This record gives sequence, C-alpha cells and structure tokens, in this order.
Amino acid sequence: MAALPDEVTQLLINWSKGDKAALEMLVPLVHSELRRLARRYLGREHPGHTLQTSALINAAYMRLIDQDSVQWQNRAHFFAVAAQVMRHILVDHGRAHLYAKRGGGAHKVSLDEVEAITRQRAEELVALDDALNKLATLDARKSQIIELRFFGGLTIEETAEAMKMSPKTVTREWRSAKAWLHHEMSKTGVV
Repeated sequence: MAALPDEVTQLLINWSKGDKAALEMLVPLVHSELRRLARRYLGREHPGHTLQTSALINAAYMRLIDQDSVQWQNRAHFFAVAAQVMRHILVDHGRAHLYAKRGGGAHKVSLDEVEAITRQRAEELVALDDALNKLATLDARKSQIIELRFFGGLTIEETAEAMKMSPKTVTREWRSAKAWLHHEMSKTGVV
C-alpha cells in the first residue's frame, strides 16, 4: 500500500516534534522507497560489491533516526536527506576499501582482475565525492541538485519541491552542474 505524500509529511513533522509513535508508523511507509534508493545506488556499483541493499538501508535508517535536530519539511526533504546519507555510507565504504587495498590490514586476494575493478570503482566514488564537495563550496545549490537527482532519483518536480524553486530553475542548474561535474571528474583521470 503506497502512502500518500501528505501522510508521510505529517508523520515526519510529528516525528520532528518528538513523537516516537510517528517514527514507528513512518518506517513501513518509507521502506519501499528507501529500498528503491538503495538499489539505485548499489546498481551503479560493481557486481561483487560487499555492501548489500538491506545493509545499506539499515545503516541509513540508523543515521536518519539519529537526525534529532532535523525539522522535516516534507516527504521530498526526507528522501533528499536519505539519499545524501546513503551516498555518504557508500563513500565511507569505498574509502575503507581503498584503505584496506593500501595495506590497511586486509589480506591479499589473488583475483587481480576483480581487485582492479573494485579499486577503480572505489576510486571513482571517492573522486565523485571529492568533486561534489568542491562543487558544494562553489555552489551549494548545484551540489544539492546533483545529490537529489542523481543519487536520490528525484524527478525535476520533486527536486524543485524539496528545494523550493521552480522546475525550470532546477533544469537549468541540473544541466550546469552536470557539465561542471563532468569537467571536474575528467581532470582527475579516474573517469
């Protein structure tokens, strides 16, 4: 049963006000969308990625529940934050993987080809995160649009709602941000 956006928004507002019962009612309503987000993220990873969909969802839940200071505005805001949390979890996972590959305590595996793909993917993810962080210092709005659209899977309209701007502005900023990000990533030599 799909939840109505207004129902989710009201539960988020109630949760922000400290209503723990609202959180318990919210979790089953947003679970399928969080699963879709997690699958979208993990679908971009290599086939042997060690983080599973359920583990990503659980880690995201734990971080989202700890967001005591967030005043949830609406459903789109919640999923925007969830997308950002999932991206950070994957980047942290990628950084840990790179650390292990550089001798951080992991034992060597003889599957050279798999290691090369895994290392390259982790390097791409870290480079993307670095580029997004750089973009955020230059233009926070464009960075947030990239996160919402690319990582969060939000539509132009949902992004506009979450950011309180017109769909035309989102479209223009989205194009500009993608071009900047492509240029920045091409300079790293990773992509």
